[in-house]
Amino acid sequence: MDGHKEAAMAEALIELRHIEKIYQMGDEEVRANDDINLTINSGEFVAIVGKSGSGKSTLMNIIGALDVPTSGEYLLGSQDVSEMADDQLARIRNKMIGFIFQQYNLLPKLNLLENVELPLLYAGVPPAERKERAMKSLERVGLAQKWKNMPNQLSGGQQQRVSIARALAGEPALILADEPTGALDSKTSREVLDFLKQLNQEGNTIVMITHDSSIALEAKRVVRIHDGRINFDGDVKEYAAIL
Repeated sequence: MDGHKEAAMAEALIELRHIEKIYQMGDEEVRANDDINLTINSGEFVAIVGKSGSGKSTLMNIIGALDVPTSGEYLLGSQDVSEMADDQLARIRNKMIGFIFQQYNLLPKLNLLENVELPLLYAGVPPAERKERAMKSLERVGLAQKWKNMPNQLSGGQQQRVSIARALAGEPALILADEPTGALDSKTSREVLDFLKQLNQEGNTIVMITHDSSIALEAKRVVRIHDGRINFDGDVKEYAAIL
């Protein structure tokens, strides 16, 4: 099947239509996101790239159901997220999105297994199933044998792998990675990026937020944000050609 037919048959997971996010800073109106239109299909690996202050973090918060737009429509898996109340947003986040953060966000007083179990606990998964799914998730990142360890007993790269396991445990529709290599050295960054690529090959949808164009080149598609607007959206090869 050729790529165009495949793309036509692909299912839109994320649809952003005329998204605006406006902040009032004293007398001034700041348009952090200004008429953003973006569709991301299931199974894609997309990097959203932009400098500090470009609006990419605001866009990540909207995609991650951490915030709602001032105006416009956001459909996640065909559900309209743009006007949801906080409790509905929390349910959507827990059910549909796996987060990977720059600082790992592991709880220091819980062991690795308990950290990975957390989203399943919030989702009301029974204890035995919770433990089984969390162990499988740790196996996928090669850390099952360390399940009793505390986060401070691991290297930065291992901690990031635990946070990836936690993101995977809930079997989310979307993995949202915010500067996932920002706190890592180059060798460990390479391992984490290779792992994200592998997850994408297994069918996971990944949206990665980064300020670094060299990191963005690891994705298959790049969306660049500048002054709150998309000024590039295309194949990674096209993006590499304009750098």
